[in-house]
Amino acid sequence: MKLASLKNGRDGQLVVVSRDLTRYSSAAAVADTLQAALDDWANKRPALERIAAELETGGGKPFDQAACASPLPRAYQWADGSAYVNHVELVRKARGAEMPATFWTDPLMYQGGSDSFVGPRDDVPLGDEAWGIDFEAEVTVVTGDVPMGVSATDAVNHIELIMLVNDVSLRGLIPGELAKGFGFFQSKPSSAFSPIAVTPDELGDSWRDAKVHLPLLSFLNDELFGKPEAGVDMTFDFGQLVAHAAKTRPLSAGAIIGSGTVSNKLNDGPGKPISDGGVGYSCIAEIRTIETINDGKPSTSFMRFGDRVRIEMNDDNGDSIFGSIDQIITRYEG
Repeated sequence: MKLASLKNGRDGQLVVVSRDLTRYSSAAAVADTLQAALDDWANKRPALERIAAELETGGGKPFDQAACASPLPRAYQWADGSAYVNHVELVRKARGAEMPATFWTDPLMYQGGSDSFVGPRDDVPLGDEAWGIDFEAEVTVVTGDVPMGVSATDAVNHIELIMLVNDVSLRGLIPGELAKGFGFFQSKPSSAFSPIAVTPDELGDSWRDAKVHLPLLSFLNDELFGKPEAGVDMTFDFGQLVAHAAKTRPLSAGAIIGSGTVSNKLNDGPGKPISDGGVGYSCIAEIRTIETINDGKPSTSFMRFGDRVRIEMNDDNGDSIFGSIDQIITRYEG
């Protein structure tokens, strides 16, 4: 089943979308918003699935991804992990920082701002190019209610939906914030999620071991920037990430848990750019890291006003699963 939220008020209007992303039907008779559906998922899901089945037989209205907010335009919880430890290791190496051994056994996770997500086709307004504007292409899951102390195995049963995210990062602000010893805040502006959220069964065999086994595509100014395999080099699966988030507190229905930047190694070393035959990267910081390691300094610039990023994932037939995040960086005029 594929769900979306058309722009309508603060929390959107829930709709069911056809598998080919061309048509939709209103879900208002079941739930006005995705959050309302998740709050009573056991009862709402069967009714939504009936709408989805009817939609596949025909009918519905034309679906426009540009009319969508993020599936959850705001959420009670947005916690982003860093499951691809290769990415963490490279970034730390570039700034001469040793990586603690515990990073391979205990997930990193930060609590992001969840009160104002950007629409998947909306501009990303930011105040200053000097902040080091970067995109981060990731996979996320949305949970139902998760009990505190859940095991990683049981946590998988609480994953209800899967999405993509552009976790916008301001790299120039990160070092100063981390130096305070209190984590990210200003360096993590509003994120944007894919137009479509899908139930795990929509992915078929590509959803296994609590991972999505498909390439995640990133385009920068219409050129392919990265196509790493999301199921490869993921040190912590989504069951482990959800369990980590719920270790000391329960998670409410609608909690979003991110994978962190998808990153692949190459022959146990850093990955290569697309132009060199590699799978590329899911953020600019990683290619700058490789350039710093190889050349002593980065040569790829961060994003500037007017730059465009597109993030998408296709199935084995080449069809888009989640729709695309397609955004232009603009100057915030206040």
